[in-house]
Amino acid sequence: MHKGSCLCDAIKFEIDGKLSAPDACHCSQCRKWTGHFLVSTDTPRSALRIHGADHLRWFHSSDKVRRGFCMECGSSLFFDPLDRAKHDWIGISMGAFDTSTGTRLALHIFVAEKGDYYEITDGLPQNQH
Repeated sequence: MHKGSCLCDAIKFEIDGKLSAPDACHCSQCRKWTGHFLVSTDTPRSALRIHGADHLRWFHSSDKVRRGFCMECGSSLFFDPLDRAKHDWIGISMGAFDTSTGTRLALHIFVAEKGDYYEITDGLPQNQH
C-alpha cells in the first residue's frame, strides 16, 4: 500500500497495488498548476481511497479533465480525466507521496510546451504532445 497527503495533512490517500512508472507533463496547464511541471503516476480509480475529501476542491481546467487540490494548503494532488468510459484511472502527483514509491520516471510528455528556462537532459523518451 502507498500513502500520501497534502502539505497540511487535511487530505490523505491510500493506493492499493503497484504504481505505474510516472511521467513528467510539461504542458502549459500542468506548469501553471504546479509552478513547474507535473510528475504523476496513474492508478485505477478503484485502488484509490481518499480521506478528508471534504477538503478536496476540483478545478475543471478543460472540458476533458479536472484537477484536485487541497482547499486549505493548495497542494496539487489529482489529475482526473472526465471521460470515465475511456479512462479508468486517475493521476496522482508524485510529490504527494509520504514514503518511497519504488518507481522511476519513464517519460516526458508535452515537451513542445515546456518552459524555456530549463532543458531536459535525462535521456528519457520525449513526446512532443
